[in-house]
Amino acid sequence: MVKSKLRRISHSSDYYSRLMNTRAVSGEQYQPTDVEHLANVISHGVWILPSILALAFMVRMSATSLQKTATLVYGSALVLLFTTSTIFHMLSYTGRFKKWRRIFHIGDRAVIYLFIASSYTPWLVLKEFHSWAEEALCIVWIMALLGVSYAYIYHERFKFLEIMFYLAIGVCPAVVVVDMKDWSGLMELSVGGLMYILGVAFFKSDGVIPFAHAIWHCFVFVGSFCHFIAICTYLLGVDIPGT
Repeated sequence: MVKSKLRRISHSSDYYSRLMNTRAVSGEQYQPTDVEHLANVISHGVWILPSILALAFMVRMSATSLQKTATLVYGSALVLLFTTSTIFHMLSYTGRFKKWRRIFHIGDRAVIYLFIASSYTPWLVLKEFHSWAEEALCIVWIMALLGVSYAYIYHERFKFLEIMFYLAIGVCPAVVVVDMKDWSGLMELSVGGLMYILGVAFFKSDGVIPFAHAIWHCFVFVGSFCHFIAICTYLLGVDIPGT
């Protein structure tokens, strides 16, 4: 009985070892298995074209120049997020083009800061607030630019601090968002944000959970889809107040 259990544990361990590698040491990049590489490429690559269509759809729905500007910011960041991630994971899968792989790896990290800031932009620009909307918009973009600089200077170092920066820029502006005069869309905005936060657990689980990074990609898509629906429903159109 004991030997049978040990064999099952050993078999399970061998199975998972084929699906994922061990965790990377501090300061080193995790090396996905071939199947994880493919999952990482596919799980964001399939959303590049839909994100372009989503951008075009939001621009078409925009009834004012301010709406169009806000949706261009969010939609462009959405396309950039999926495209940069896909290119980086494709380069990683080939194992070649080391210089370009490093550039896109930094870009893959940096674009997350820009995407978070762009996700708040339509709400801070198009909704009516009691106060602090303009100040919050400036702060969130300053934080994003500082995050980009951090990703460039400290690439693959202080990973825990990097996660704290992501969470700070993602959560702190929410304090201002609840100051909207009209709370319509807040539910979808909150659900989308929750998807990103829950996905962070998988973002940091490479080498612990098979396909952890691809699962993180799925959370990103669900969160961005919730925000896309909310923007189209509550922020765009001729009768939207404050635009």
